Amino acid sequence: MLNWRFVLKTKDWNSIILIRILVGCVFLSEGIQKFLFAESVGAGRFEKIGLPVPEITASFVGSVEIVCGILVLLGLFTRIAVVPLICIMLTAIATTKIPILLESGFWKMAHDSRTDFSMLLSSIFLLVNGAGPLSLDRIILNRKNLK
Repeated sequence: MLNWRFVLKTKDWNSIILIRILVGCVFLSEGIQKFLFAESVGAGRFEKIGLPVPEITASFVGSVEIVCGILVLLGLFTRIAVVPLICIMLTAIATTKIPILLESGFWKMAHDSRTDFSMLLSSIFLLVNGAGPLSLDRIILNRKNLK
């Protein structure tokens, strides 16, 4: 049984909204771009790095990024929304950044992966701390009296 109190409970830091804006906007933008620029960041990119059925995979990942990005921006079911985003970032690092590390060394990988690691760690931060007081999670928690 899902513990809704845990899912919706959040730290009282107003500044969490800054991390939500960062994570939500980046994933929303990246998801939309997978459809707008399919050759360079969508199916074409997925095919280039060897992911299976790139058209379906890119559309699925893009859709997840859009939906979860919106949920994070709203602060709605934030802990649930960041789980697939964490999985996406771990996959991106494994499929695109580890090969750079092996081919070109640490500094090239560190430079090329700065956004990936920022999104990964920011998403983990939201998983641990929740959406903050300026969120729909907090409103739902207060209305349902789940404190």
